[in-house]
Amino acid sequence: MNNELVSIIIPSYNSEKFILETIQSVQNQTYINWEIILIDDCSTDATVTLIKEKAAIDARIHWQQLEKNSGTGVARNLGLSQAKGRYIAFLDADDLWKPEKLEKQLQFLQKNKLPFTFSFYECMNEQGISLGKRVEAPLKLTYRQLFYCNYVGNLTGIYDVNFFGKIAISSIRKRQDWMLWLTILNKIKTAQPVSESLAIYRIRENSISASKVDLLQHNFAVYRQFHGYNTLVSLYYMTGFLFTQLVIKRRYIKGI
Repeated sequence: MNNELVSIIIPSYNSEKFILETIQSVQNQTYINWEIILIDDCSTDATVTLIKEKAAIDARIHWQQLEKNSGTGVARNLGLSQAKGRYIAFLDADDLWKPEKLEKQLQFLQKNKLPFTFSFYECMNEQGISLGKRVEAPLKLTYRQLFYCNYVGNLTGIYDVNFFGKIAISSIRKRQDWMLWLTILNKIKTAQPVSESLAIYRIRENSISASKVDLLQHNFAVYRQFHGYNTLVSLYYMTGFLFTQLVIKRRYIKGI
């Protein structure tokens, strides 16, 4: 396997309860040629102090703080601009990677000559207790499938800069990961996941993902603003999104 550098972009905001565990999950990787680019969005707790402590003892960890609170899109784009790696991966400041995540994905990419992959992932609650479920995805994910539902967990995606270049994150405040994967699938048409759980997603009580109303509003914004459809067409596609989310995607959520 080629020893290519992987740039891992982590935005943070008031993440003092989780950030050390998240960074440690990267440091525990069996694949060691990586860099963390951690962009803090003006945290008011001890997040930056904890990041500084980690960066002081591991030269692979780089960090910067935004001048004003600007949202995860701005933070990710700043991190992207500083990335030096052949591969780009994303991780939120409260999620975790399993130790073989990068190694297995890079092997999969290089063996199959792919520019992008992702993986299944597990879920835990805010306290880090497993919720006993694994989120899977189609083994040959098409653009049409992704158009109606985001099957790619943000904490699992990784892409090849040599193939795509650096893909800027949308300025729309939410669902930026979905728009990124849509941009990628629009170019390559299909994507294959590593068909095992390589990451753990933390579901927080105040998370945007926990609010069904917010989910609807922000998914509507993807059709309206990212795709550029008018209100009527966007509402039409939202019916397809709801059917996929409530019926089809549930088939990919398995017990563990």
